[in-house]
Amino acid sequence: MSLSENEVRRVARLSRLAVTAAELPQLQQDLSRILDLAAQLQAIDTTGVTPLAHPSGAGAPLRNDHVTEVDRRQAFQAVAPQTERGLYLVPKVIE
Repeated sequence: MSLSENEVRRVARLSRLAVTAAELPQLQQDLSRILDLAAQLQAIDTTGVTPLAHPSGAGAPLRNDHVTEVDRRQAFQAVAPQTERGLYLVPKVIE
């Protein structure tokens, strides 16, 4: 798929890229090659191929969800300047 110079300029403008006239032909060629590769990939028959979440097929190991620390909230809140119903009270910083 070959892009015209106007299309390349438009893509550059939408991408907020400053492209000089000297850079335009190379960018046009590069973008056209990328689109050609995408077209080749689209043409591949993938019927019967199951999608993969990970190339090795390995999943993330999960650990058991159990408590490993004791509850020390009251000890921590005992030294806090102000608490109320288990929450820390802090000064208002935004009016």
